[in-house]
Amino acid sequence: MKERSGNCLCGAVKVTATLGDEVHACHCRMCQRWTGSALLSIEAPADAVSFDGAENISCHASSPWAERGFCKICGSGLFYRVTAPGPHEGKHYLAVAIFDDTDGMKLVGEIFHDRRLGVFEYAGNTHKKTEAQVLAELGG
Repeated sequence: MKERSGNCLCGAVKVTATLGDEVHACHCRMCQRWTGSALLSIEAPADAVSFDGAENISCHASSPWAERGFCKICGSGLFYRVTAPGPHEGKHYLAVAIFDDTDGMKLVGEIFHDRRLGVFEYAGNTHKKTEAQVLAELGG
């Protein structure tokens, strides 16, 4: 675990988080529309993340189980946060690109892999889950 810091495009929101080094990609249609591609994120429990400028964060409930946080000034995507009760409630999946230092981070998994945009495929061997597999795990 390593403490990392970063910010949104305009600097109105700063984040500090204690993180591992495992990055995951989500290829679901919502993430595609939100990011223009896939969301590359790194997981952090709620108590491992702090925001300076939190008053500049706006959230959108993008599904019955989660919300997406973004800077309401510049629009930078900051996180996907689980809101549904259960073992993942409160977890943040922070956008990797907001961090100043990404050294040592590695892509290890992809979800909704069968829904990825056809224009690319990540190199390397990652653990891949289909839409059906992810929804089955979520109970949907």
